[in-house]
Amino acid sequence: MRGTASSQPRERGDVELRAANRDFYDRLWSASRLVEPDRFNTWPLVRPLSADNLRRLEVAPGLRPRLPIEGTYFVDLSGPAMSALGARGAAVSVGLITALPYRDGTFGLVCALDVVEHVDDDDRALAELARVAAPGATLLLAAPLHPHLWTAFDDAVGHRRRYEPDRLLALLASHGFSVVRSAVYGMQPKSSRLLDLGIWFLTHRRQRAMWWYNRVFMPLAVRWQKPLLLRDGMIATDAIDSVLLVCRKDMQ
Repeated sequence: MRGTASSQPRERGDVELRAANRDFYDRLWSASRLVEPDRFNTWPLVRPLSADNLRRLEVAPGLRPRLPIEGTYFVDLSGPAMSALGARGAAVSVGLITALPYRDGTFGLVCALDVVEHVDDDDRALAELARVAAPGATLLLAAPLHPHLWTAFDDAVGHRRRYEPDRLLALLASHGFSVVRSAVYGMQPKSSRLLDLGIWFLTHRRQRAMWWYNRVFMPLAVRWQKPLLLRDGMIATDAIDSVLLVCRKDMQ
């Protein structure tokens, strides 16, 4: 699902990147409605994992959580998103993936979808995910692939990078995670013209763009999403621009 490719990502420091992400997502979630986890194609994967792991954490869910809301721990830099999830029985904290407010080895299931590409220090982010995950824990992680597929969409939503698949796997391995299963992931529009139009409206008519996203495009994307087709190990990534990984933390 590729938009019009642009140059490589513009270098942005941690403070600038964090501010850009907070501004974009506070505006987005302030105008959004909560989408229930069971409406996403990740639910058949998540449901049995959640039942087996009562201590579970999702990082940066916004108002699109994939884990069950009640009883799950959530961390996000967006106050509006955390207020909404907290009202539904979640244990919420406003914070960052690079400084998670939990003890070592707390969680048996950790979910971080479309997060690590947003932070300047992704090595520290993975170190924090590994730190709070118990030995043998499951990590669900999704990230965009291939730097040459960078588009204005990546800039607009606060991405720091796209990953070369080998680098992403090496980064996970360095923190004790191995890939068990994987699948094609993502909900970006396939049409480059539609993507370019959306970016223009986000830049010049943000309030109107948010209305259309929340009331039209997001409901349609959820309705039309394809089943998540998981494969053992790492799938072939040449023809995809985003991947979902089911990882296992080392027992040591």
